[in-house]
Amino acid sequence: MSAEDAQRERTVPQQLRDEPDPRQLAHREVLHRGMVWDLVRDTVDFAPGVRFDREYVWHTGAVAVLAVDGQDRVLLIRQYRHPVGHSLWEIPAGLLDLDGEPPHVAAARELTEETGYEAGQLHTLVDLRPSPGGNDEVIRVYLATEVRETQDDFERTDEEAELVTRWVPLSEAVAAVLEGRITNGTTVSALLALQSVRTSQDRQGADPLGRLRPAEAPFLTRPGRD
Repeated sequence: MSAEDAQRERTVPQQLRDEPDPRQLAHREVLHRGMVWDLVRDTVDFAPGVRFDREYVWHTGAVAVLAVDGQDRVLLIRQYRHPVGHSLWEIPAGLLDLDGEPPHVAAARELTEETGYEAGQLHTLVDLRPSPGGNDEVIRVYLATEVRETQDDFERTDEEAELVTRWVPLSEAVAAVLEGRITNGTTVSALLALQSVRTSQDRQGADPLGRLRPAEAPFLTRPGRD
């Protein structure tokens, strides 16, 4: 190992953790302002003598909810997604596009609006950066338990007008993921995360929710956005 590699090894935290590591921006340009998100180009002073440009989508951020009932069934929705030309089985999700709305409140609202169910409890299940090479989107998936049906009659429009909801056994949903029948990235991550929690419970006999972070846990940061 070279002296440079040894120094780099010493500066890397021992705990496995993604760390903020912002680099100096020489220039930022908004190339396109879209209906929901923008396309930007950054000129990055990466290191002494190293400068490059990167174009990427500037995203609002999002939340999603994996609801599970007492029979270990998960609540999925079937929704048309135009960019991929498919109707996909997904978990309820939505953008963080209301100023001042806490992410866990947004998640609870999306669950009710898209399915007609509300959560008795919410925990943070998993955090995601789906495509960090070309998109600064961050997504938090919440686990909803003690779920109950509401009397709210929310009017769904556009792509959501044809939403279909279905309670599916977790084992069946995980099998669909592994067989390539469910492909939405957020949904795949959520289902496999919950399956991991269930497996750990079986081995240790402990309350699986005790391992999860609270719904109000600090949200993912995006250095350079402020």
